[in-house]
Amino acid sequence: MPVRSAAVLLLPLGASLLLPACGSDSDPASASAPPALTQDQARQVLSRYTKAAGQAGQRLDASGLSAVATGPQLTMDTAAVKLRRVTKQKPGPLAFTKPVFYIPRTTGYPRWFAADAISGSDKQTLRHALLFTQAKADAPWLLAADPYPSDAALSRVQLDGDGYATAVPPAAPGLSLAPGKVAAAHAALLTDGAKAPGAASLAPGPKTTQAREALEQGVKLLNKRGVKLTSSFTPDATPAYALRTKDGGAVVWYVLRQNEAYSSARRGTLSVSGDLSGLAPARTVRNRLTTTVLIQYLATVPPKGAATVTGMYRKAVAADGT
Repeated sequence: MPVRSAAVLLLPLGASLLLPACGSDSDPASASAPPALTQDQARQVLSRYTKAAGQAGQRLDASGLSAVATGPQLTMDTAAVKLRRVTKQKPGPLAFTKPVFYIPRTTGYPRWFAADAISGSDKQTLRHALLFTQAKADAPWLLAADPYPSDAALSRVQLDGDGYATAVPPAAPGLSLAPGKVAAAHAALLTDGAKAPGAASLAPGPKTTQAREALEQGVKLLNKRGVKLTSSFTPDATPAYALRTKDGGAVVWYVLRQNEAYSSARRGTLSVSGDLSGLAPARTVRNRLTTTVLIQYLATVPPKGAATVTGMYRKAVAADGT
């Protein structure tokens, strides 16, 4: 399995989706539309991904991932394999247990569905909120997102009498925050703090206010070491996916892009290490280092009140030094 990093702050010094949802509860046609696929077909999609991703991890070869993943997920997992190749650390066998599938009724393409599943055991146990998409008829189903929720967030998804979920469009009304606006609010909070416009729509927590505080502390620590760090967050170009929850809210998948710039007057202070390993030759870094990080999130948005961010998958995907 490609390595994943859940670090809040990336420090090279050693301190260290997607297309718009189709069909919705505001679309009368979607209520009678067929589901994106059957439960058995969804299980086969998960099995196909598991086999290919497991082989990529064991062979330390990302070339086969493009057949089972797409978008930010593919970019992140490809970078993760590069990291494992450099560090020569193969993952254990990949297996998902207790999968529960959440399949919305859809009209047109892309089609998509989500799966709640567990991998690993004991201290290595991870809960997954996998999201698969199909771009067009006869196209392969590809993993588009896989944040790690800290709780059983998908168990809150509302199912109809036949066991199918309801997709919520990015601009859906009736929520404290429209699914398509969660990423912008989160990016503003992480970049400018809790007083940034829209930041109050997100509940305090380890992936919101505490992540911002950790970043501020990291900047101060680096400054004492003679390193200047600037960091900004923006919504990725890939729109959100969302499913209706039992309380009338929604669970939302979205992606942020973090751009970092490190600089130091002293050569040798900066280095390509940690999560950046394999992304740039160490010898290219002298006085400046820029990085790009992709972060997938899963948030639960209620009809009223602040949204709670429950899941995350973070990975540095590019680095450049001068």
